[in-house]
Amino acid sequence: MRITQGTFSFLPDLTDDEITAQIAYALEHGWPCSVEYTDDPHPRNTYWEMWGLPLFDLQDPAAVLDEVRACRDEHPEHYVRVNAYDAGLGRQTVALSFLVNRPSEEPGFRVDRQEGADRRVHYSIHSYATERPAGSRYGGARGGSRSNGHGQH
Repeated sequence: MRITQGTFSFLPDLTDDEITAQIAYALEHGWPCSVEYTDDPHPRNTYWEMWGLPLFDLQDPAAVLDEVRACRDEHPEHYVRVNAYDAGLGRQTVALSFLVNRPSEEPGFRVDRQEGADRRVHYSIHSYATERPAGSRYGGARGGSRSNGHGQH
């Protein structure tokens, strides 16, 4: 099952040149970018792990692409996305968000149905990926991992 979150997610995966063009578009509009990753792409999981800090005051799309590549190298079996923020309304809002990496296997979701009193039906979405512990949800970990400075990863 192909996850469809963010802009362009119904299209084939973007090439690095296409990613660079989208980053350039965001920077031309004054939208700083950030890179995030996760192994739990549930639609309500909006808080992904940040790869470094948001890239404020950066005008070179190649520098943002370097961060994307570094994140993909470190987390090849995770979802990685680029967010572009617009502060034009006096608050930071996401103006553009798109996936730049997917795991080699995307297990998908199922819909759970619960029937209650008065014929009420409640639905919830369950991600098959979360049946495994975090960090091992998409097969074996490939690539290195960064230490947190305390001897742990």
